[in-house]
Amino acid sequence: MSKENPSVIALIPARAGSKRVRGKNVRPLAGHPLLAYSVCAARQSGVFAATLVSTDSEEYAEIARSYGAEVPFLRPAEISGDLSLDIEWVDFTLRRLREMGREYDAFSILRPTSPFRLPSTIQRAWREFQSEAGADSLRAVEKVKEHPGKMWVVRGKRMTPLLPFGSREQPWHSAPYQGLPEIYSQNASLEIAWTRAVFDGRTIAGETVMPFISQGYEGFDVNHPYDWDLAERLVASGEAQLPKVEKIS
Repeated sequence: MSKENPSVIALIPARAGSKRVRGKNVRPLAGHPLLAYSVCAARQSGVFAATLVSTDSEEYAEIARSYGAEVPFLRPAEISGDLSLDIEWVDFTLRRLREMGREYDAFSILRPTSPFRLPSTIQRAWREFQSEAGADSLRAVEKVKEHPGKMWVVRGKRMTPLLPFGSREQPWHSAPYQGLPEIYSQNASLEIAWTRAVFDGRTIAGETVMPFISQGYEGFDVNHPYDWDLAERLVASGEAQLPKVEKIS
């Protein structure tokens, strides 16, 4: 741990140019642009010294500012493409801030595509991260519904197990789900790391990653049209809760 009361910044990536759901980061959900829910959850959590949106769009920047986020500079086009890596924009952002005299001990990536991540979710994750000595980062995960032990690699007219584990008599692909080891997959809702992972190792995760097990719809990710339709139904039915949104300008 860096210090007794480490400073942490929320980083919300919201580039323009999404292809699967056009303009998803600013598309309205329950009356507000999608990124507003991450901005407001971050601000209401009380965890962060600052909440910053990283975008390549001045239009997105103005929307983010209207909900209380900072956008002190735009992300360069060369690190805003479909194949751009997270480390590129995170490294760029933290170094630009440091040049401005603003340094933080830790950062959290809160992607706009997880609108059901609540302020309490962030608070819980930060508490867990602070209490775990030796961890470089924390990442949200959830128990898989489709176990990789039952997945196959197909080559022509033959296939082999993705994970060729278990005995010959009882391979994983023929075992009941309940008898297989618990496997978790990461979701996009939340990551926290010490900034030294970026500056010293040029990675957003470091070497030692701890799990944050998301609950309910905290890890729900909007990336396809079907996801968007489902998110609207979850809101309408009251099955999932959105953070309270406050527009400040």
